[in-house]
Order: sequence, then structure tokens, then C-alpha cells
Amino acid sequence: MLKLGWFSTGRDQAARDLLKIVHQKIKEGFIPGEISFVFLSREPGESQESDAFLELCKDLGLKVYCLSAKKFEPSLRQQDREVWRTLYHQKVYDLIKKEPAELVILAGYMWVVSAELCQKLPMINLHPALPGGPQGTWQEVIWRLLEEKAYETGAMMHLVTPELDRGPAVTFCHFNIKEGKFAPLWEAFEKKVATRGLAKIMEEEGEKEPLFALIREEGVKRELPLIVYTIKAFADGEIKLVNHQLVNKEGKKLENPFDLTPRIEKYLATGEW
Repeated sequence: MLKLGWFSTGRDQAARDLLKIVHQKIKEGFIPGEISFVFLSREPGESQESDAFLELCKDLGLKVYCLSAKKFEPSLRQQDREVWRTLYHQKVYDLIKKEPAELVILAGYMWVVSAELCQKLPMINLHPALPGGPQGTWQEVIWRLLEEKAYETGAMMHLVTPELDRGPAVTFCHFNIKEGKFAPLWEAFEKKVATRGLAKIMEEEGEKEPLFALIREEGVKRELPLIVYTIKAFADGEIKLVNHQLVNKEGKKLENPFDLTPRIEKYLATGEW
């Protein structure tokens, strides 16, 4: 039984949906594990969305720890973000350190974790790009893909390390963004770039640009199953974290991240886990 920790800021419906589906898959026995605790970086009354997240945790019978990041030493956060981050996450660790957690999932957690905490806890996070792909927000990733005329993209779960979004990939999935329904959108996009330039398209159309929007839509479809199948792979012992190193079930170091594309594409095609 894999014991999971769960970090979130609870800022939207997506954060609730993700917790709900993982909890459901545990209850069904699809994932042999349990959520030992949830940590929320907001406190009751701080926002409607995080209050709805707390209500969901209550409905699911989950133990929750809260510590408002926004209200913790706000002047220090303005003066020295690095020192603030260390102090805040030391307080977080003090709250949860007695809870068993073999793996901690950052699921819509909107704060950069301190170097000390990610060395104390085995944490993984979602990044909406392929291993070795663009860094930054999902918006920055997609604009870079368009700029580079990328053939494919995907998403990965990676180890959380002191370097933001630089931790080694644990699992990933990939999909083609050049062929099929993407092809006519590329043609239209490249014509616009030739006449108006990329900067103008970014400014005037932004996320509504059709090719941009389709890449985002297809990426989002795969993010939730990637997280579910990643947790299942850990729970089933297909991959393990030993001293912050990824190993397979035979205990040998994994040279490459675990490709979950076939499982995810099958789920998208059939709707069955």
C-alpha cells in the first residue's frame, strides 16, 4: 500500500477533480495505496475555491493540514523570497513530518518548494512538456513549441529538486502536433507569422490562437491520466524512488523516464482505465 502525501493550493476545479479521481481509483483498488494527508497552502475562509477543496477533503475523509502561504511573513516574502521560502516550508514540514508518505504529489501547488523540503520528502510534480522540452508555464511552453515548429509535445512527472522544473523526469507521455487536425492549423499559423510576426499574434490573439488552443486542449486531456498512471506505477512497484534515485522493480537504476503513452492513449480511446 503506497502511502501518498498531497500538496495543493486548491485554487480551482481542476485541483478538486484531480484529488477526487485519485481518491476514487484508490477506493476502487486500481491504485493500491492511500492518501495519508493533504497539505493546503491556504486556510479556511481565504478563498471560495480553496474552501470548496477543503469541503471535498472532508467529504472524502482525508486528513488536512493548512498553513496560509499568503499570510505567512508577508513583509519577509517581499524582501527575501528565498529566506521566506525556507522558513515557510520548515513550518510546513513541522506540521506533516509525523505523517507517513513514500511519495508526495504536488497537484496544483502554486509555490516553489524550498530546497530543504524537496530533499527531505520524495516529491513529484507535473510539467506540461516532454523531458528536455521547454521550461516555464504551460503558456510559455506552447509559444516555444510554435516558435520552434515542434513535431510533438507531451507532459511529464518529474522529481522536485532545488532547481525549478529541472528535476529528472520520472514518467512522460507524448503526442504528435503536426499531423491530422493540426496540419491545417499549422498552415494558417505560418501564414500569419509571415505577415504579422509571432509577437503580434501573441499580443492580439494570445491563448485563443487556434493552433495554440488545440495543443493546450490535447495536452490537458493527458495530464490527469498521466498523474493517475504515474501513481499506479509507483504503487505497483514498476518504478521506485531509492535515495532520490529512480529504479525499476529489479532495483536497477532507470536510465530513461517511464513512457506511459500507450496506457494513456488507450484510456483516451476507450475511456477505460
